This record gives sequence, C-alpha cells and structure tokens, in this order.
Amino acid sequence: MSEFIVPALGYDFAALEPHIDAKTMEIHHDKHHGAYVANLNAALKNYPEFYEKPIDEILKNLETVPEPARIAVRNNGGGHANHTLFWEIMKPGGSKEPMGKLADAINSTFGGLDALKEKINDAGLKRFGSGWAWLVENHAGGLSIMSTPNQDSPLIEGLYPVLGVDVWEHAYYLHYQNRRGDYLKAWWNVVNWDVVGARFGAGK
Repeated sequence: MSEFIVPALGYDFAALEPHIDAKTMEIHHDKHHGAYVANLNAALKNYPEFYEKPIDEILKNLETVPEPARIAVRNNGGGHANHTLFWEIMKPGGSKEPMGKLADAINSTFGGLDALKEKINDAGLKRFGSGWAWLVENHAGGLSIMSTPNQDSPLIEGLYPVLGVDVWEHAYYLHYQNRRGDYLKAWWNVVNWDVVGARFGAGK
C-alpha cells in the first residue's frame, strides 16, 4: 500500500513572483505541505487501508476514521487536501478571469468578479489567527463564501471547495509581514481560472 505524497508543484518556486516570492513557495510546498503529509501518514500507520483512499473521500467521511487518528487526520489530511488544491489553482500567466458557467454563477450570486474578490478578501481578513477563505459549491449546487480555521477543509462539512486562499502567516509573512490584506489583493494575480472553472460542478 502506498502512502500519501506531496504532489509536484508544476512550476518553479519563483514563477509566481512578484506576487508570491520564491522562498515562501519553497518553504510552503516542501516544508509545510511536507510536514502535513508526513504527519498524515504517521497518523494512519495502524490503519493502512486508508492509504488507498483519496484524501477528499476520507475528509468527507471523517467519522469512518478510527477515533485515535481522527483529529490528526482532520488537521493533517486537511492540510494535504487544502494545499494540493492551492498549488493547482495558481499558475504563472494563467487565465485572468472566470468563463462559462462559473462566470455566470459568480455574476448571478455576487454581482461580478470584483464583488467576489472583495467578499473573499474580507473573509480572509476576518479569519482570526490561521485558516483559509473559500469559494465553495454549496448543497444546492450554487456558490457560497466561507472561511475555516486551521486546516479544516470544507469537505468535512459536505461542501466542495472551488477556490481557496491560504491565510496562514507562513503563506505570506516573508514578503508581506503582517500585511495580510496586501497579500490577498496580490494573490488574485496568480489565480488560474481555467482550473477553478473546471472544479465548479466537479463535486457532485
């Protein structure tokens, strides 16, 4: 049975500069994501059957994880799932705005892309301490904005993450220090809307 692994980044650490610096990307991907995966594997060492399940499935059915490992899987499995999404939805030179059904849903739900950005940035700024701000596909198949503490995934609540921005200090502090708002504004420059658009509807 194969353990969980950190996925390859898919682009150079420096590819998202000047918006996200190379050193932050290197530490974030190799060290932080690496630690979540190592701790997830350690938590499941006595339950190796879980290594064969996708992490999204495990988080959606967290109650099936044996109680001694459940908190560690929530924290570290959430960290693994959240960061895997995070790397995928960023890209140097990616599409700069949503298209198709995602664009239609954003326009009808929030009144446009600028309004969506403002609401997600607000959710990220108001998240006390560490966590994430999310655009999720809700139970009705529409879009909602939420934030979660720590590495909690929307999957735990039965919601499907379409887009997520990491507001842990390790995601921005080397470059932005305590200016979380500046980081959030800059982050939109590296969002790859092609991938985000493909995620909308994929959670059904």
